[in-house]
Amino acid sequence: MVTLDQIKAAQARLRGIATRTPLVRYFPPANDKGDEDSVGGPEQLWFKPESLQPIGSFKLRGAYNKVASFSEEERQRGVISYSSGNHAQGVAYAARAMGVKAVIVMPRNAPRLKVDSTAALGAEIVTVGPASTERMQRAEELSRQHGYVIVPPYNDEQIIAGQGTVGLEILEDLPDVDCIVASYGGGGLSCGIAAAMKERKPQVKVFAAEPETAAPLAVSLAAGSPQKFTAWKASWVDGCGGKSVFPRMWGLAHHLLAGSIVRSLEEIRHAMRLVAERNHVIAEGAGACAVAAGLSGKAGPGKIVCVVSGGNIDLAKFSELMSA
Repeated sequence: MVTLDQIKAAQARLRGIATRTPLVRYFPPANDKGDEDSVGGPEQLWFKPESLQPIGSFKLRGAYNKVASFSEEERQRGVISYSSGNHAQGVAYAARAMGVKAVIVMPRNAPRLKVDSTAALGAEIVTVGPASTERMQRAEELSRQHGYVIVPPYNDEQIIAGQGTVGLEILEDLPDVDCIVASYGGGGLSCGIAAAMKERKPQVKVFAAEPETAAPLAVSLAAGSPQKFTAWKASWVDGCGGKSVFPRMWGLAHHLLAGSIVRSLEEIRHAMRLVAERNHVIAEGAGACAVAAGLSGKAGPGKIVCVVSGGNIDLAKFSELMSA
C-alpha cells in the first residue's frame, strides 16, 4: 500500500517540475438540463485539467518521481519504459531533465502525436506490436541486455505516489470534496488518488471511469476477481480501459476504489465538447471519460471533481469528433 508519507515526498520532488493544476468549476449550458440535474446543481462539479502539464498529461508526476528516486548509478545506466503514449512522454521528459538516457517501447499503432512528442523529448523509440504484453516483454529483454532500469507505467509505489499528488492538491483546493472521478487504464492515477484519500479523508469516494468498449475493471469488480473484457474494441479513447485488469493492481483497485463508471463513446464525445465549449480545455478521450462519468450522476450527490487526465489528442481527430 502506498503511504501518505510517500505521496508527500513525491509532492516535494515535483515542486517546480509538475504544474500545480487548478480546479475549474463547471457551469452547464442552460439547455443541458440533464447534466445539471445529475450532479445536483452547477456549483457541484469541478474539473482538474492535468492536460495543462508540460507533457499534456498527469503521467509526468509518477514518471518524474520514479526517475528522481533512482541512485546516481542507476541513472547512469539509463532508463527504459513501455507505453502507448502519455507515460512515454513523462519518462522522456523526466530523463531529459536529469540528463538520463531514455528508451521507450511503444506499439506501432500508438497515436502519431504521442510518438512524435516522445521522440522530440530525446527518447529512443522501439516499436512492437499492439499488445501491451509485447511492449512489456521487449522492455524487459532490453533491460537485461543493456542494463537499463525499468520505469513501469503504473505497478510501482513511486509511480502511484506521484499520481497520488493529484489527490493532495484536490483536498487543498476543495477540502469538502465528496467524490473524485479519474479514468482507469493501468490504475495508477485512480489508486494513487484513493490512497491519498484513505489517509487524509477516507469518506471521499474515488471512482474509476472506463469506456464501454474497454471496461475490464467494471467486469472484474462485479465478479470479485480480475477478468478479461471479452467485448473489447479499439477506439479513439486510448490510454483508458483495456482488455484486462493488471493482476498486481487488482488488490489496490478492489480495496481502494468505490467502483467503475462505464460510459459510451457518444457520452465521452459529448463530454469532450462540453469541456471545450464551457471551460476552453481540450481533453483527450481518457480525460473526457472521467468527465462523462462525473456528469452521469452515478458518482452520487455532493461536490465532485473529475480529473481531466490529459489533452494529447491529434487536432484533426479532435475536429472530426467535434463536428460529428
